[in-house]
Amino acid sequence: MQRKNLNSNRNDRVASKVQTIVAEILRDNYSDDPLLSGVSLVGSVAHGGLQYVRLFFVCRDENHDAVQQKLDAETRTMRFELAQRMNQKYVPEIKFMYDDTIERAARLDELLKNL
Repeated sequence: MQRKNLNSNRNDRVASKVQTIVAEILRDNYSDDPLLSGVSLVGSVAHGGLQYVRLFFVCRDENHDAVQQKLDAETRTMRFELAQRMNQKYVPEIKFMYDDTIERAARLDELLKNL
């Protein structure tokens, strides 16, 4: 039982490290890009034995589908940069996902007001 908690903690640490480094990459390399300059990473989850990390983002741009496509197109370049900055033998694959928590919360607030 103790071992599972340690692995879970390791997943969280690796996911957090990847999130921090990718945020730095976005800040350093894509600050002049009109789509990616407004992206903020708000969460991360590691899974698949630390082979994959899902990064959740929000953006200032209303068209988050265009931002998603741009992030997907730049994933390979970001992963290469991530490999150079991480001190690990294996670098996980990264996948960006839009976080719609704020929109869902606003919708719930509107539903509750209408009751």
